[in-house]
Amino acid sequence: MSYLEIILLAFGLCADTLAVTMAFGAAGGKIGLGGHLKIDLTLGLIQAALTALGWLLGDACLSLIESVDHWIAFGLLLFIGAKMIVEALRPSEEVHSDLMHFGPLILAGIATSIDALAVGISLAMMALPAIKLTVTFAAVFAVTALVAATGLIGGRAFEKVLGRSAGIVAGIILIAIGVKILLEHLVF
Repeated sequence: MSYLEIILLAFGLCADTLAVTMAFGAAGGKIGLGGHLKIDLTLGLIQAALTALGWLLGDACLSLIESVDHWIAFGLLLFIGAKMIVEALRPSEEVHSDLMHFGPLILAGIATSIDALAVGISLAMMALPAIKLTVTFAAVFAVTALVAATGLIGGRAFEKVLGRSAGIVAGIILIAIGVKILLEHLVF
């Protein structure tokens, strides 16, 4: 696996992270530099950690993970998306992003990183040298954190256009991502 392939793999793993962070950015609320760092670094860390965990588990667990990963991702995204829609419909002075709270942040990180677990398992089958594995885990972390920051900023711009209804749209987007993941595994 070349270094270019490692970077492309890292970008491929965080497509869901981009969609989720854009949705949360669109949900409104003020996210300062500390909040950005918390979200970006946590999502990057979870993505890299699940990739490493997949590598550690190796090919013994591939069939177990593949049989339920789509249900886990669907359930988490459905829960978070529905919660965002309910909160957007509630009257309040200020809408805030659930990613500022530890629980929803971890759930979002896991939901967007389940595919990283399977990729980690496939990395174990490739028998990569230690340096390539280290570079892969570091690239997954860095790229995911960068994409999360980009998503939050892009979502914020989206929120300025739509106002409070952006929270409803964001929740629908998360649910749609969950449905897409589920259908990809059940239909194809």
